[in-house]
Amino acid sequence: MGLTLLVSSLNKDVNKMIEDMHLDSDAIIVNQCDTDSLEEREYNSHKVKVICSKSRGVGVNRNMCIDEAYGDYVLFCDDDIVYDDGYEKKVVDEFTSHPEADMIMFNFNVCEERRTYYNTEYKKLGRYNIGRYPAYSIAVKTDVLKEKGLKYSTLFGGGAKYSNGEDSIFLKDAYDKKVAMYASPVLLGSETPSESTWFSGFNEKFFFDRGVLFAFLYGKSAWLWRLRFILVKKDMFKGEIDRKNANRLMKDGIREGYRLLQENN
Repeated sequence: MGLTLLVSSLNKDVNKMIEDMHLDSDAIIVNQCDTDSLEEREYNSHKVKVICSKSRGVGVNRNMCIDEAYGDYVLFCDDDIVYDDGYEKKVVDEFTSHPEADMIMFNFNVCEERRTYYNTEYKKLGRYNIGRYPAYSIAVKTDVLKEKGLKYSTLFGGGAKYSNGEDSIFLKDAYDKKVAMYASPVLLGSETPSESTWFSGFNEKFFFDRGVLFAFLYGKSAWLWRLRFILVKKDMFKGEIDRKNANRLMKDGIREGYRLLQENN
């Protein structure tokens, strides 16, 4: 059954978005807007399910996509991605060539200031090098996605209480559940430059939310990762907030993260 795109969008003209994306595979689109509706259509001989929802939050959106997922493989997608010709075949061929992989992170062209990774070779990924990958790079076997019960956190990301980190938490969960994760140098498309939906500078909310995220990602080691982050990134936030205040805010965030984790256990 090939590849199904899981497209998360917010207040988009779906018809224009489909054309801009160069859609050429089956797709499930969840468009968070001011109406609730469901439509199934064909586009370029492919099945496209469009779900309009009044819900908010990127985690909620992606989980709705996961609930509808079908096909051999799924590829997460944002509404600002433009795919190259033949992207479906590239994904299917890569999984076929590497049956050991349950999940593969693919390359996309991204402007330099937003780039967090670029794969130069096919390789296995481990616990501490998966956090850099955004959702749109992630392709996964649909049966693995379902069997492992992989879902997105609704606490983090656009439209949620805490700024970002939902992709990192999703990948940590996949790793903890023994999903075999690999990186591929295969290029699938590009990201259209746009303003961040969550980053508004190195302000107090940024550091507090980062502390909460570290508690979820690193558990008892969050305190050490906090210190590393403050030291490594000090030149990036210099002039926006002093290190002492940033450090305090991250500590407060870590404490809140631990409280949330305890409540959920």
